[in-house]
Amino acid sequence: MSDKHAEAVRLLWGPHPKPARGPRPTLDLARIARAGIEIADSEGLADVSMQRVAAQLGVSKMALYRYVPGKAELVALMVDAAIGPYPTAKKAHGGWREQLEDWARRLISVFHQHPWALEATLGPRVMGPGELSWLERAVAALDDTGLSGAERMDAAVLLVGHVRGITQQARAAGPMGNPESQLGAILGNLMQAHGERFPALTEALASAAQSEGQDQAWEFGLQRILDGLAALIDQRAP
Repeated sequence: MSDKHAEAVRLLWGPHPKPARGPRPTLDLARIARAGIEIADSEGLADVSMQRVAAQLGVSKMALYRYVPGKAELVALMVDAAIGPYPTAKKAHGGWREQLEDWARRLISVFHQHPWALEATLGPRVMGPGELSWLERAVAALDDTGLSGAERMDAAVLLVGHVRGITQQARAAGPMGNPESQLGAILGNLMQAHGERFPALTEALASAAQSEGQDQAWEFGLQRILDGLAALIDQRAP
């Protein structure tokens, strides 16, 4: 682990020794993370700063630095607290497909509640125990399916990508919008003027307009990913 990530590892994974000297601690990492999450949920990740979080907690910025060395580590704490440990029972219910479907629905709910987490979880970074418990659950759901460890990891990453893509589209559409209907309306107007150049697209849009439900792309993508996994697992069956 590089020095760049050492502090994030310590804060996320511990141990967290109490200061031997100085004033008695008035904060803890969970409270600090919650303060940052409140700001990010209401105003966005860009508005989160050590100064803002300190003010939210009613302490000086220097006091906050006694617990968290900078914004990067603060955001790491926020992500792990916002995503939280995977809410699973002692024993998973259903087969691998039911488990992964439930997993994906829970994850998209988390991203809808904390859309700033999309920005905060890009690129290589240190993940905390809460976030890793989600990856553990997805990989474990595919135990005994005949898939290799690499294939199980790839399946989890593919599902995360689908969840992220749909959430990003919904976020771009705004709080009152439906990205599918907005895109359909834009394309529909274009096809009225230029449909003869794009007959397949025109026909597809006409069919889509007759479909009900606002989450068609989400459901279609999720089920097709699971169908693909099912076909691969069937190939590996003895």
